[in-house]
Amino acid sequence: MDSEAPSERRDYYRIEDWIGLEFKRCPETLASPGSTAENGHLDGLRAELRRLDLDVRNQLASLSEKDRLLATLIKSLNSKVDTLARIMAFEQNPLQPHEWQNATLSEGGISFIESESSLMIDDVIDLRMTLPPELYRPQALAKVISSTPLETGGRRVHAEFTVIQDADRQQIARHVMRWQIRQRQQEGAPYG
Repeated sequence: MDSEAPSERRDYYRIEDWIGLEFKRCPETLASPGSTAENGHLDGLRAELRRLDLDVRNQLASLSEKDRLLATLIKSLNSKVDTLARIMAFEQNPLQPHEWQNATLSEGGISFIESESSLMIDDVIDLRMTLPPELYRPQALAKVISSTPLETGGRRVHAEFTVIQDADRQQIARHVMRWQIRQRQQEGAPYG
């Protein structure tokens, strides 16, 4: 019999990682992550990019039945374009040194240190993360579920994702998985 209480079980694997983190408190009525961002004029282009990406994925599925080698090549080229786009986006909007910090991250939420101590339980925050080395930039709305004062000042904030696009959740999942692989490789590497 499982002696672990349901509230103590974890739904997702958590990692402690150095990430870029931008956040701000927002109204609970906010419909989607990034809605409070200044670059709302790009929303149409982002929607078009998502549509094109979905179209490419659908075409690749049928192409792989006919020509696997060509489908693999196109998939690689598509990944290359995605990587270049992430690099360009990051170079245009680099994070400041204070926006990088150790955070605990999972597909279900995030825990981080807030130096201002302004976030309270039940606050809704608009988050944008930058996950190196891939430079994924997932966005989410999250609800603060706990906030603990630290002896060094500031607060440890635990927030649960409440609104997150599936693609952003998948980026976090891939990042967590790659982090785990890197950790295993480092632990298994010979010394000397």
